[in-house]
Amino acid sequence: MDCFGKQAALLIPLTQERKVEITDQTAMRQLGMDIGKNLLNQNCESFLKLSMALVKSDSSDDAELSSASTGVLKRIDTKDFNYFILTGSDNKEKSFIWLRQFPGSEKYISNPKAFIGKSVTIDWKEIEVFIPAAKSYFKLKEVTGITVK
Repeated sequence: MDCFGKQAALLIPLTQERKVEITDQTAMRQLGMDIGKNLLNQNCESFLKLSMALVKSDSSDDAELSSASTGVLKRIDTKDFNYFILTGSDNKEKSFIWLRQFPGSEKYISNPKAFIGKSVTIDWKEIEVFIPAAKSYFKLKEVTGITVK
């Protein structure tokens, strides 16, 4: 809390800069993850200890989370992997990583731009991956299927 407390005065301006409503739990969770990454990069020892304790307490819950999200496909970002960027009814972007083959994935290989701007439902499952730059594990949403409406 000491590391975070020193920067607490910046929280409200940061939410305003990113156009995040404090009542939006998903957006605030992402903001918290971004702050956590910065604390990791600053080698905040207290935060590292707290993170490890939280990971250990969460490891007893091995249930895999899966769901579906509906919105407009805004773009497909190509980095080390492809990410489908979806804009929901709240106009917030959601990111889904494409790691493995899923039913119909071939369509997105041959002509991915044909789906930009279309209404889609992305089926996904939550996975935990190691991100070397942050030297920690993070939860991502892996695409398991896409339905174009």
